[in-house]
Amino acid sequence: VQLIESGGGLVQAGGSLRLSCAVSGRTFSSYDIAWFRQAPGKEREFVAATSRGDDNTYYADSVKGRFTISRDNAKNTVLLQMNSLKPEDTAVYYCAARDVYYGGSYYQAGHLYDYWGQGTQVTVSS
Repeated sequence: VQLIESGGGLVQAGGSLRLSCAVSGRTFSSYDIAWFRQAPGKEREFVAATSRGDDNTYYADSVKGRFTISRDNAKNTVLLQMNSLKPEDTAVYYCAARDVYYGGSYYQAGHLYDYWGQGTQVTVSS
């Protein structure tokens, strides 16, 4: 399984970016897919996730109402639309996937994801 992120860049506070994660390998629809981020000197944190089957979505409180995760099973792609960006959103954003089913729970647990992309840098200037 390969995950390739794109869409990062430099944007001013209040602006928008859309990240894309292209997933290759086994059946895309059988994965839970999530976005995590890691800022310099900080631990990796959960951002958002989309579940297999029902396409439910989950968000960290810090991005709720500003970010939207969506998946296109026909294109094997997951998007993260980021609006109203803040300087504290600056980080490397990683796409992650897992095929083990945890009963629709634990989406925030990074150690439960088996496949990771290389990351894409998002920088928000004030």
